[in-house]
Amino acid sequence: MSNLKICTNCIYDETTPSINFDDNGVCNYCLMIEQLVDEYGTGSEKGKKIFESILEEIKSHGENKEYDCVIGVSGGTDSSYMLHKIKEWGLRPLAVHYDNTWNSAIATQNIKIMLDELDIDLYTHVVDNDEADSIFRAFFRAGVPELDASTDLALAEVLYRAADKYGVKYIIEGHSFMTEGVGPLGDFYFDGRYINSINKKFGNKKIKTYPLMTFYQFMKWVLVKKIKKIRPLWYLDYSKEEARRILEENYEWKYYGGHHCENRLSAFLHSVWLPTKVNRDLRSLTLGARVRSKSMSRDNALKKIKEPIDFEPGLVEYFKKRLKISDEEYEEVIKSPSKSFRDYPTYKRLFERLRPMFYVLYKSNLVPKSFYIKYTSKDEV
Repeated sequence: MSNLKICTNCIYDETTPSINFDDNGVCNYCLMIEQLVDEYGTGSEKGKKIFESILEEIKSHGENKEYDCVIGVSGGTDSSYMLHKIKEWGLRPLAVHYDNTWNSAIATQNIKIMLDELDIDLYTHVVDNDEADSIFRAFFRAGVPELDASTDLALAEVLYRAADKYGVKYIIEGHSFMTEGVGPLGDFYFDGRYINSINKKFGNKKIKTYPLMTFYQFMKWVLVKKIKKIRPLWYLDYSKEEARRILEENYEWKYYGGHHCENRLSAFLHSVWLPTKVNRDLRSLTLGARVRSKSMSRDNALKKIKEPIDFEPGLVEYFKKRLKISDEEYEEVIKSPSKSFRDYPTYKRLFERLRPMFYVLYKSNLVPKSFYIKYTSKDEV
């Protein structure tokens, strides 16, 4: 490991998918972050002014409507802080939650506390337990990294669905590339065709209550309904630690113990599945982000990434029991070679062919730039 080439500006090493380095040893992902900061004016007066104009646009379009935006909530730091800020900005949001039935009790309570205190209505889609678990079990048996892909896609679908139902043109997302980092290209991919194909091959339940988003539904909401996705934290200064302090001081909000630990399946994905099955440690994303933002030294981050991953005792046993996976099957899957989204049907080639169209959509805030980069870039692997 000590002989691996590591970015001189963060902690991404040469095992990171699609990575390359410039003459100064700086990786392409750090350069990508610099480009995003310049384009969106992140944390600067430029970013603040751009976002103020977006706020006025949202308020204008939402005039005389019950809601002027929708926002996804998980009980985590980012989405909870967004609820706090949205009310401060004078918006009238509808909160949207996709319950994959694996939420922690703390996350569920955080959602209730924030919405009650801020007097925000909630739209929830609860999937059938057995159906959700069939999809998760299918992804486990498929041996791909994206164990929790169905949750991410379902939340996107439910957000679009709620926006369409209430005539809302803006979806607010709490993502920050400054604190979350940039996910490697050609990695952790998901779409509706991918989820459907995995479930058909390895699952034991037909999709009925799961909100599967097809390509055509996506295009309807983006091209016809023109529902925009807005990420305020791409424009504004943001500190996750400061956000947590504000939430704890102003609400009875509680921290859930770690990044992505507000959901037990997500905790298993990050703490067990990816490091054990795929040999990927996603702590590098957040630690690398902290190095870039100067909130942690590079030396400390390199030390931190070498520490064992801490996770809830009994998490593996809970995962096996919940999904009815025997000890023998668990060990067999863990030890077998990992697979990729490239081994199963997806919309990836279609997205690549439509790259020029998605460029126009990203420039119009109809899809995030991260979607444009990741989904429409030619897959070289």
